[in-house]
Amino acid sequence: MSLLVKNIGTLVGIDESGRLKVEGKAMADIATLENAWLLTDGERIKDYGTMESIPSIEDCEIFDAEGGWLFPSFCDSHTHIVYAGSREQEFLDKINGLSYEEIAKRGGGILNSADRLHDTSEDELYRQAMERIREIIAMGTGLVEIKSGYGLTLDDELKILRVIRRIKETAPVAVRATFLGAHAVGRAYKGRQAEYVDHVCNDMIPAVAKEGLADFVDVFCDKGFFTVEETAKIMKRGAEYGLRAKIHANELAVSGGVEVGVEHKALSVDHLESMGDDQVEALRGTNTMPTMLPGCAFFLGITYPPARKMIDAGLAVALASDFNPGTAPSGNMRFVVSLASIKMKMTPAEAINAATLNSAAAMGESKDYGSITRGKVANFYITKPLPSLAYLPYAHQTPVIRQVVLKGKVVNI
Repeated sequence: MSLLVKNIGTLVGIDESGRLKVEGKAMADIATLENAWLLTDGERIKDYGTMESIPSIEDCEIFDAEGGWLFPSFCDSHTHIVYAGSREQEFLDKINGLSYEEIAKRGGGILNSADRLHDTSEDELYRQAMERIREIIAMGTGLVEIKSGYGLTLDDELKILRVIRRIKETAPVAVRATFLGAHAVGRAYKGRQAEYVDHVCNDMIPAVAKEGLADFVDVFCDKGFFTVEETAKIMKRGAEYGLRAKIHANELAVSGGVEVGVEHKALSVDHLESMGDDQVEALRGTNTMPTMLPGCAFFLGITYPPARKMIDAGLAVALASDFNPGTAPSGNMRFVVSLASIKMKMTPAEAINAATLNSAAAMGESKDYGSITRGKVANFYITKPLPSLAYLPYAHQTPVIRQVVLKGKVVNI
């Protein structure tokens, strides 16, 4: 059935150019239409226009926006939503002065989550993850990437990816899956990192591919985790099985992750808190999307990625939440957009473009998601009336989202 949304105060994020991402200075522009309507046809956007030209359609569900604004759903291209329990003790450790690396060396961090996940059933993991999925849907997200990486054994990595597949099959949100066996070295391989990398390449990747459980492969290429050479080896092996790379890079140090990601045509390089001129230059003219996760920098109290440097250099940039139990326990993309404006000096238009079209591009999905475009998937949310575009990141905790529509259907929130 079709859905007709009428009396839209402002329709935001219109793009009929056919572009798959928005770069550099163009990120400061976002097309809008005032006093508008929008019509869906099944799961897709069929048409839109001003209220003076609203069509008369029979057998159509009608929603009155009552002057509220309509935005394309957020596309969150970097999350770790499938995990067991929480890690608030490490939150206290950070308050007491321990660094992320120090907590990891003590057996906390990723290994802590792996231990908990090992002892948690698939059904319970699914139950917990679906609570988080419902939470992010209510906050405006319509397309989400979910990583494994809290298994670190073959069986547990497959367990996480099966949960992700189950979410994909049952949740209204669109889901893409990433295999992140190289998130850390599993406890069974302590002191034998090279052997663990071989295990990822020779055992895990073929098993993941055999069951068709992942769209992408990821590696934590950073100080104290996996080297550039190990990252390249895993990306090459993933490519042999049709898994394109999306990698963690330059969170803790200038690790070489950006350069090796570009060399192996990674779809995105994510984090980027540690970036110099050489890394920005390495990204210029490539199809690798630099993706920033300001929620992580906020929670850890570390340096934010240099968004302005990258945009001013003509790059496209994306934003994502990094939703995970240790360093970014929130999937609120509105807050991510606000942090981008407050801490990284991105304009509201730049931040919204980065969290929609460009983040969809960081998943290879911008042909179908990330903007209000005829023929794209009808994923959007409707707010209460707003005084301006800037109000969305300005009043980041005010509950302005009134209704969510995913794949052309109204979702209860």
